[in-house]
Amino acid sequence: MIDEPTVYLSSSAVIPDAKIAKCLLMPLPKDDKSKLLAQAGYTLDNWQQLKKDLQTQVLTQPARFIETNRYGDKYEICARLTGQNEVSLDVLIIWIVNDGTTRFVTLVPDK
Repeated sequence: MIDEPTVYLSSSAVIPDAKIAKCLLMPLPKDDKSKLLAQAGYTLDNWQQLKKDLQTQVLTQPARFIETNRYGDKYEICARLTGQNEVSLDVLIIWIVNDGTTRFVTLVPDK
């Protein structure tokens, strides 16, 4: 087995505000993540904190390359995300890197 080099993604990754507010923190009938994130105190009222924590807590962790697809190189970061209420969530965050730009794709519970 070949050891893969440790990769860290850019801390200036693109994390669209709408993706935080409308996909992660908005209650949805399918693939709802708002209940999970609410456990750590993340709500629509403080969506900026979740964005900041993704940059400071998650992007500081090593990433694992998954595959190259038509959108770019896909990576995952398994991390512990701790909200302001000190509740921690084990999460898996997917990122795409294309033309030197790192973009947030989604967040799911790490089971």
